[in-house]
Amino acid sequence: MSETVVIGGGLGGLAAAITLAAHGRRVTLIEQNERLGGKLNLVEADGFRFDTGPSLLTMPWVLRELFALAGSHLEDELTISPVDPLCRYWWRDGTRFDMAQDLPQLAQAITRLEPGDVAGFTRFLAYSGRIYAAVAEPFLIRPFGGLRDMLNYRLVRDAAAIDSLRTVDQSLGEFFRSPYLRQVFNRYATYNGSSPYRAPATFNLIAYVELMQGGWHVHGGMYQIARALERTARRLGVTIHCNTAAERILIHRGRVAGVALAGGEQLITDTIIANVDPRYVATTLLGGSLAAPAGELSYSGFVLMLGVDGQYPELQHHNIFFAADYRREFAAITRHGVPYPDPTIYVCAASVSDPQLAPPGCSNLFILVNAPSSSRVNWEREAPAYRDLVLRKLEACGLVGLERRIMIARMMTPADIAARYNAPGGAIYGLASNRPWSAFLRPAQRSAALGGLYYAGGGTHPGGGIPLVLLSGRNAAHHLLHDTRPRIL
Repeated sequence: MSETVVIGGGLGGLAAAITLAAHGRRVTLIEQNERLGGKLNLVEADGFRFDTGPSLLTMPWVLRELFALAGSHLEDELTISPVDPLCRYWWRDGTRFDMAQDLPQLAQAITRLEPGDVAGFTRFLAYSGRIYAAVAEPFLIRPFGGLRDMLNYRLVRDAAAIDSLRTVDQSLGEFFRSPYLRQVFNRYATYNGSSPYRAPATFNLIAYVELMQGGWHVHGGMYQIARALERTARRLGVTIHCNTAAERILIHRGRVAGVALAGGEQLITDTIIANVDPRYVATTLLGGSLAAPAGELSYSGFVLMLGVDGQYPELQHHNIFFAADYRREFAAITRHGVPYPDPTIYVCAASVSDPQLAPPGCSNLFILVNAPSSSRVNWEREAPAYRDLVLRKLEACGLVGLERRIMIARMMTPADIAARYNAPGGAIYGLASNRPWSAFLRPAQRSAALGGLYYAGGGTHPGGGIPLVLLSGRNAAHHLLHDTRPRIL
């Protein structure tokens, strides 16, 4: 049996490799960096540990099913616990709002902001639940072929429920009078790198998933997911090579023929799953022989990882410090390609829930600001001043003395993300979903132009985030298994 090569050891590549190996395929996985995990990665320094990518696990059933396929159990591989509240939201006028996982408790918090919005919230859950019901099976769970599968009878039947012709922000006006709550629920569009003022209301399903299926922390840090998947892949016989970069994909007679490595070695294969941004595959690994997917890039991120002396009792595990003008912030980032001077700031203080992630009495603060995925910004020049701007805003919002309490600091700019993860422009989520139906028109997982080439990862269907990337790997493997199954004459 021929061997499949998986390029890229992020979560999508690991899920693909595990799925193939569980079905008896021989698999070699190559990763250019020193460890697996892709954007879900790890920084360790002086007793502090930081997850560099996703910081919340949703839809844990996806991991559960993947481990079950490999003959294991989620509980045997990882310890997870619910994060409650899911997030604390902060505004400069002193308003705070906790997104509790307990719905009666959440209703009380909504009442404090706007009593009339409790009924609107109930209607929002029913509405977003209909979106989830309409798209989950045909779009998320089942392998999706792109434009062809848009004619799926369920998607056609449920087109009205999917609500793709309004934006997220427009739809929220139907349910919430409070500007604070509209801003909170607009934020869910950012989970896939899009603007709530342009992304289709379909993405309200993200809020539904988080509220109804919960949000979870992995004890020891989110990177434990990558470690558990690596253990599982190795146990199933997957051959893994880190510090091994793919230089180009070899082609013979309209089909993949192998992978040329940066060191000169070649891996011969007729099936490849590329857990790499499809635009990088087209422009670099295939040398422009295929057209790169067109479309607007998602935004990137400006990241600070701060090991802080002391703790801030007012911080929850997840925190959002909102910009005063959310609409203007997204216009600056997505339309004008410039950093915003009053940014919304996400602060993950994972040591609140998991003290082992920082030395005793200290805090590990992972700070993320949405940033443009463009080459207009010289981050080498601009990053120090933007770092200072972010710290000043956090201190003004209540984290008093933050800068002088910093024990260690690490920074990651969009330029760093582009270089480390072969992400064009530093785009974290591949292409943005800022048009109607754009969620369903991401690059297909099976190449139509080159036989034997499949895609996994946040740059393809169904999108970014831990569960969707895992589903992309699983579904890419299912496409491959379907295409290579023995034919009965």
